[in-house]
Amino acid sequence: MDNTHNCLLPPGYILRKAKPFDMWLIRLFIIRGRLDPSQLKWQQFWVVEHNGSLVAFGQLRNFEFAQELGSLFVLPAYRNQGLGTFIIQHLIAQSTQPLYLKCLEHQLEFFYAQRGFLPISYEKLPVSLKYKFRLSQLRKNLLKAFVLFMKYQAPI
Repeated sequence: MDNTHNCLLPPGYILRKAKPFDMWLIRLFIIRGRLDPSQLKWQQFWVVEHNGSLVAFGQLRNFEFAQELGSLFVLPAYRNQGLGTFIIQHLIAQSTQPLYLKCLEHQLEFFYAQRGFLPISYEKLPVSLKYKFRLSQLRKNLLKAFVLFMKYQAPI
């Protein structure tokens, strides 16, 4: 367990790496939250627990020459407490390659921008992510749906 970030969490909350038994609950919340259900590997997830219950999670997906911050989810009753921001900061610290994400809700653009992510065109994505995000780009072009690709830019 990484205790270096726990002091930033509210009392009673802990951050830990996901374990195999967490996946059934993670999958359920991903379905409920309408998140990307692909590439769910428990080894890539970090979870936040409160009083022994999983209340938030996110994962760092690995690609060639890039990583994706994905599957960020906080249970509705636990939102607006900084848990999502905490997970994002932790995943940024864990990343070893340029970090990207896909945003499908307009209101989340500002949320991610405040945390260091800047919009990037599909054309500027690494090849490995272009392949993964191709259906989202098609959805954006054909259905005019909101899809925004973003890249983390470390503060100077």
